[in-house]
Amino acid sequence: MLKIVLSVLASAVLIAVISAPPPVAQTALPARLDTYLTKVVKPTADERQALLRGAPVTRLLDADENKEVAVFGAIWIGAPIKKYLDAVSDIERFESGGSFKLTKRISATPRLEDFAQLHLPGEDVKDLQTCQVGKCEVKLGEEALRRFRTQVDWKGSKTNASADKVMQQLAFEYVNGYLEGGNERLAVYRDTSRPTFVANEFRAMTGRMPELTSYMPGLRNYLLEYPKVALPTATSFLYWQETQFGLKPTIRISHLTIREGRDDAVVTSKMLYASHYFWTGIELRALLADPARGTGFWFVTVNRSRSDGLSGFSGNFVRGRVRSEVQESTLAALRAAKARLEPAR
Repeated sequence: MLKIVLSVLASAVLIAVISAPPPVAQTALPARLDTYLTKVVKPTADERQALLRGAPVTRLLDADENKEVAVFGAIWIGAPIKKYLDAVSDIERFESGGSFKLTKRISATPRLEDFAQLHLPGEDVKDLQTCQVGKCEVKLGEEALRRFRTQVDWKGSKTNASADKVMQQLAFEYVNGYLEGGNERLAVYRDTSRPTFVANEFRAMTGRMPELTSYMPGLRNYLLEYPKVALPTATSFLYWQETQFGLKPTIRISHLTIREGRDDAVVTSKMLYASHYFWTGIELRALLADPARGTGFWFVTVNRSRSDGLSGFSGNFVRGRVRSEVQESTLAALRAAKARLEPAR
């Protein structure tokens, strides 16, 4: 009798499972995300479907190909927005491994000790020994190059340590200058016949970003006018890191800002300095809740940077490589964020 009852129950469960309607797949994105994608990114139908399935999507954006690279990326992450914000606030752990060789958060009131682990690669030290204004592999301003010429013991047995000491002092002074005077205190490079003002490049670059000009003009104003302008409900800090990009280890200094809303958040990482490749850059990350989909958020990132060496005949080859590397690193970052934040299954 018991076997008959169990058999009937099993059959009933099987019939219920077979006859139950399949789960309804999400067929639409949140309105503001959909509008942005339609007007700015212009993904294909297949890319939209990939997003709805929870897969990562990256796409190159319109940019001045002679000096700029821009990449869009997006993915659904099944975790609370707060979990991502807590993770990125611990920047030393969040940006570690892979291409990130070392990441260090800078004190609210910077100290020279914040840069104690900053070391110049040997090839950079060798290049600095013969560097001249307008002809130097390491991106430094005229005054910085003069200090390397006069303050480094180039004939002693501890040349590398001496060069590190100068670079650490320069980095310390650079971040203090930015905290006091904002973009106007950023570097001026003389790699070509005309000087390149990082502040001007950053203003022009962000002026081409509809994400900032059309959707978040207040954020752009903050990024341009900091520290004279505050951003309500935002927190920020500076950090430096040694990364592997292209063929050379690169030292970067960045300003990270987090603005948290009721059902969204925006994180910006503004590049203040890079020892190679880049004049300036910004990574903009928008986190958008979607109650119709459940617990989690749409993670949308735009990485835009300006660099020399992208124009002319040789620039065609460099540009392709830079675009490829930025797009690949964006895809890797999307996958890593999803794997790190979503609960194990």
